[in-house]
Amino acid sequence: MGESENGTKDEEVHDRVSYFGNDLKVQTHFINNVYGSYQCTPPAELNGVKATVVYPATDKHIEKYSICQKYVINETPEYYKDITLPYITSSQFSLEWVYNILEHKQETERIIYEDPDMENGFILLPDLKWDGRNVETLYVLAITHKHDIKSLRDLNASHLPLLRNIRKRSAEAVEKRYGLAASQLRMYFHYQPSFYHLHIHINPVRNDAPGIWCEKSHMLDTVINNLELMPDYYERATLPFVLYDGNKLLELYEAKVSIRKAAKRAAAAAADDKEDGTEDGLAAKKPKLDEDVVKSTTEENTTAEVSASAS
Repeated sequence: MGESENGTKDEEVHDRVSYFGNDLKVQTHFINNVYGSYQCTPPAELNGVKATVVYPATDKHIEKYSICQKYVINETPEYYKDITLPYITSSQFSLEWVYNILEHKQETERIIYEDPDMENGFILLPDLKWDGRNVETLYVLAITHKHDIKSLRDLNASHLPLLRNIRKRSAEAVEKRYGLAASQLRMYFHYQPSFYHLHIHINPVRNDAPGIWCEKSHMLDTVINNLELMPDYYERATLPFVLYDGNKLLELYEAKVSIRKAAKRAAAAAADDKEDGTEDGLAAKKPKLDEDVVKSTTEENTTAEVSASAS
């Protein structure tokens, strides 16, 4: 725990200073009936900025935090074996920092809970994204002691004791430390994960944490249930995940599935429609369709009238 300039612990300052005290600066933008818009500047003690620094940053780190076009990949078991697995085996992030935690070489003071069992045990500690104080934005990771599980793909029924243990013990530890019950927590895997040593993300349901979107996260309860129903479910399932421009794995998939080419064709078609003066490409065809229908109907009516006159 850090110290402030007056020697008071950060946590004590955070508890003592109020956002809505006399030091709060408020500038009114507008007031309309019961609604108002204001620019508020809280006291300096509550106005800090948390920064996570990666140095030296590799190309993979830069890719991870860059803004770029993204694509959904539907990974079949065959694609996993032929494309994804060889790639992650040769190109994944270094796991040295993970092993430093598991071997108590680094970050020991941050450990919230540990089960030291080498088969079913894990370490629970705050994610770097969390400031460690605001329970509303709580974000912790459960990292397994077992070393040979890279991701969701490697899980089978033999890992159920491990998964159930993480679910039970993590919920107990978070409730004891932070006052959040199991029913208030979201426990899930990422696929693809940012590092290939099995870990579970835990945060409050009421907080929209990064990476909870449906094409990336897999709830722990659902994973356990799937393995109970089918022991090799994740070896056989097609799993979606997201890749982005500049990612080398996308280049490998592009050779098989033409992902970006299809996206470019769709973009080009939309651009052509806009050049025709339409918003969605359908409106341009509608007047012509209507004219054809009217012309056809008119011809049919004229023919019918001539036939009637002749008779």
